[in-house]
Amino acid sequence: MRLVVGLGNPGAEYEHTRHNVGFRIVEHIAARHRIAMRRERRLQAKFGIGSIAGIETALLEPQTYMNLSGRAVLATLDAYPIDPATDLLVVYDDLDLPFGRLRLRASGGAGGHNGIGDIQQQLGRHDFARLRFGIGRPPTGEDPIAHVLAPFRTDEQTQLGAHLDAASDAIELALAEGVARAMNRVNAGPPTETTP
Repeated sequence: MRLVVGLGNPGAEYEHTRHNVGFRIVEHIAARHRIAMRRERRLQAKFGIGSIAGIETALLEPQTYMNLSGRAVLATLDAYPIDPATDLLVVYDDLDLPFGRLRLRASGGAGGHNGIGDIQQQLGRHDFARLRFGIGRPPTGEDPIAHVLAPFRTDEQTQLGAHLDAASDAIELALAEGVARAMNRVNAGPPTETTP
C-alpha cells in the first residue's frame, strides 16, 4: 500500500488559504478516483483507501493543524504496512516556488515548513518523498505568514484547477513509475509552447 499525505489546517477559516493546497490536491485526486475521505479519530485525520494508477493507495489529511502533522502520519504508519522510504509521498505548499510550479523529491530537509519538520521529527527520518506546490513569495514588504494564510488571488484562482490537475497527474506518475523516474518529467514543468 502507498500513502499520499496532503498537508493543511482543519477548519473553514483555513479551507481556501494557500497553506491548505496540500489538502486541496488530495481532495482533487480523491474525487478523480472516487475515493471517499472520512474522519478517522484513531488517525487524527481524514482518510480513504482506493486504487490510483492500479495501485492500492491511502489518502490522508491530518486534522491536527499543520505544526503537528507528524502525529497523524505516524499513527497511519503504525496502523498500515507502509514503508516511508518507498511508499510515502507528502504534498504541501512552498513559498520558494512560483505559483503552480511543482517539485518532486525522493527525500530532503524541511526547508522551514513546519508540517514537514514535524513529520521528520515524529518519524525520526527524512527519507520520504515529497511533492511541493509553489504558492509564490509575497510582494516586498508583505508578511510571509499573512501571505501563506491568505486565499489565492482571483487571477490565481482561475488557474488553480489546471494546477491541481497537474499535481494529481504528478502523483499518479510517481505511484505508477516511481519517484526517481517521475522526477524528471514533473520537475521539468509544463511543456513550453512553440510557434510554427
